[in-house]
Order: sequence, then structure tokens, then C-alpha cells
Amino acid sequence: MSNLKRLFIAASIAFALPSVASAADLPEYIPEPYVAPEGGWYLRGDIGFKIYADPAARTTYNNIGDFWGESLDNTALVGAGVGYYFNSWFRADMTVDYEFKSGYDGRARCVTACGTSAYSTEKANLDAWSFMLNAYADLGTVHGFTPYLGAGIGVSYLRATDIRFNNGNGLTGKYDDHGRFNLAWALMAGTTYEVTPNLMIDAGYQFRSLGKAKSGRIYGTKNRIEYEDIYAHEMRVGMRYNFN
Repeated sequence: MSNLKRLFIAASIAFALPSVASAADLPEYIPEPYVAPEGGWYLRGDIGFKIYADPAARTTYNNIGDFWGESLDNTALVGAGVGYYFNSWFRADMTVDYEFKSGYDGRARCVTACGTSAYSTEKANLDAWSFMLNAYADLGTVHGFTPYLGAGIGVSYLRATDIRFNNGNGLTGKYDDHGRFNLAWALMAGTTYEVTPNLMIDAGYQFRSLGKAKSGRIYGTKNRIEYEDIYAHEMRVGMRYNFN
């Protein structure tokens, strides 16, 4: 072998050795974990506390007209739903809620003598189912917290039961129960907290309008008691489970 070839081989080995040593010192390559694409289904469940606004009731029976001094007791609610993330900021869900019975109390002009009282006491129980399609804008995540705004529209089923009156002179009576469907809508705001990538805690507020309820026919006539302007402020907390 010629001296030129020996010199070329020696130089090549000398040049390659530092490269091999440097490659040995490089950290082992670890591929990045797989990140699921945006979007996916989720389930949700909620409980809450409901503060009703004062309703407006009236009846055309015997020209009684508007009631006064009205109120609806606060109550509780439970709900569940299924939803879908369209991207990182927009999602929608379908929900069903049951709002437990709330006691109605009001005053009405007497049809018959009321003794020492100038009015009759009117009472009833109202409960509601609501079926809603809701859309939300998620406003970005900071330290696991994601605030959101939303709106919903759907139908409610309001039922009036245990409808009764007391004229104050010992005369009492009851009217038939009745249920009806209404247009319902809601506005909402809240925030979620990411416990794990699949589990979220949701705390929020809703303003919900449920429509109106009616009693059954009064003593076989076409007249009913109508309970209008039934809406409420709701404080809710729930969980969401993401399948993505």
C-alpha cells in the first residue's frame, strides 16, 4: 500500500472518531406523545339551586282578574346531557333538566264572602322538565380554568299540581292539575376546571325562562288560572367527561 493511501486512511479514521464519540454522547431520541385532534364527544351531569322570580298569575273566572302578593319558592334541579367539541373554542350539547316542585303563593279577589279577609289565599305546586339545545364559546384556558359564555333554546314542560284556595272564612277548594309545553330559553356563563384531560368540573350561572303554567278547568268552565313570567336564576355545578 502506498504511503499516500496509508496517510488518507489514517486521516479518515482520525476525522471519524470524534464524530462517533459525539454521537454516543447525544441523548436518546424520544418521540413526542400523541396528541388527539381537537373535537370529540362528552357527557355531562349537573345539580343546582334555583331562585325563581315572582310570577304573574290571573284568571278570567268570575272576572277575578290579576292576583297579587305572589311568590315561588326556591328549589333544586338535576340535569344530564351529551355534547360535542367542534374545536377548541366552540362546543354544543343537548340537555334535559328536572326542576323540583316549587310552592306558589298568591292573593286573589274573593268570589264569595271571605269573612274578615279581603282576599282568598291561592296556592299551588309547580315543577318543570326542560329539554335544551345549548351552544358555548370557550374563551381560552389559563392554569386549567376555561371561562365560557353560552345560550340555549328548547322546550319546557310545566306542571301545576295541588292547586287550592282558602277564602279565610273556612271555605276551601281545589282545582284540577294541568301540564303544558312551552318555548324555553337560557343565557349562561361559567368556568370549567380541568381535573384530568378527560374530566372537567363545571361551575356556572344560568338565567332560564320556562314560559307559563296553567291550572285545570275551573268547575267545568273554560276558565283556568294562568301562571305567567316563570323564570329563574340558577347556580349550577357539574362534571363533564370527555371521550377524546
